[in-house]
Amino acid sequence: MGPGSRCRALSGPRLTGDTPTENPKAAIRDRALALGFDAVGFAPADQDHKPGERLIEFLNGGGHGDMGWLEARAEQRRAPRALWPEVKSVIVVGLNYGPENDPLEILSKPERGAISVYARGRDYHDVIKKKLRVLAREIHQQYEAEVKLFVDTAPVMEKPLAQSAGLGWQGKHTNLVSRQRGSWLFLGEIFTTLELREDTPETDHCGSCSRCLDICPTKAFPAPYRLDARRCISYLTIEHKGPIPHEFREAIGNRIFGCDDCLAVCPWNRFAKPRTAPELEPHIEKIWPRLGDLVMLDDTAFRDVFAGSSIKRLGRDRFIRNVLIAIGNSGDAGYRTKIFPLLDDQSPLVRGSAAWALKKLVNPSEFTKIRDSRLKSETDPEVLREWA
Repeated sequence: MGPGSRCRALSGPRLTGDTPTENPKAAIRDRALALGFDAVGFAPADQDHKPGERLIEFLNGGGHGDMGWLEARAEQRRAPRALWPEVKSVIVVGLNYGPENDPLEILSKPERGAISVYARGRDYHDVIKKKLRVLAREIHQQYEAEVKLFVDTAPVMEKPLAQSAGLGWQGKHTNLVSRQRGSWLFLGEIFTTLELREDTPETDHCGSCSRCLDICPTKAFPAPYRLDARRCISYLTIEHKGPIPHEFREAIGNRIFGCDDCLAVCPWNRFAKPRTAPELEPHIEKIWPRLGDLVMLDDTAFRDVFAGSSIKRLGRDRFIRNVLIAIGNSGDAGYRTKIFPLLDDQSPLVRGSAAWALKKLVNPSEFTKIRDSRLKSETDPEVLREWA
């Protein structure tokens, strides 16, 4: 059963509980927690129209940048019943991925690449889907209800649903905040035709705090509760497909996949506990990878190193682009010998990023000599702009 699929005649264990048919909500909650989820809530299929209106406003303003998938299915995304008319209830689950240590510590180590906390273990899509499939199958069997499950990739407004289900609220950084788990929750949903009494929605507890807005290196928040993705480091290093705009490159520092700054400074994190799901346990070299090693990865090696992680979906070329930006920001001219081979890389994106990194690390006269030589053979307009 894949995301968004219906469960029909599936085998597997049933929900546990004393009287699951008499109290399905309690039985479903208990089973979800037993499967390893850290939070469970129930939301109505009829959602407040305001989140959908804010989404359209966001899209009309172009704040989504390259994320055309947001715009392509915007109408379905506005409300659960716009996606599936038969849905009566939404079960929202949360999986804690809280870090054990300060995730911003890596920013003071320019020889290392900073990878967002969420991407340091196995791909969370796979981890949550596996658990959700079990729960959805059992709901279908026990209550003869239709179900569809979703994890991030479908047109579902997860954070407003999570707030309606009582899991948390959308903070000023637009991410979900929980009073029990801070800013570190993965989300997943089961849409079902089973009628379940909804939980009490969570209210906003941000108060006058603006830490998440103030720390943003690229000033990606034009106002509280509003994000301009085109300025967000997570967007620039993950979603954006082309060269990273020059105005943001130095601010990116050594962040090579995502950014945790606005999440990490949330004061509600003081109540958060480190993750417990063994599938999310990070691999040490993926937490603190050396830039000099990463920049040498070809496509095969990249796929091998990041097999099973969210990073693999980025692709080698965009990943090397990010590593080269970090190298350019390192101030270490010793990287020059590793940059030179990439000036001939098959990918224009890599060649252009290598040119920028080289310019940051060598003296102007040396760069001019290299540039003059390269301009004789380079034909890609984007790379030529980098050299210029």
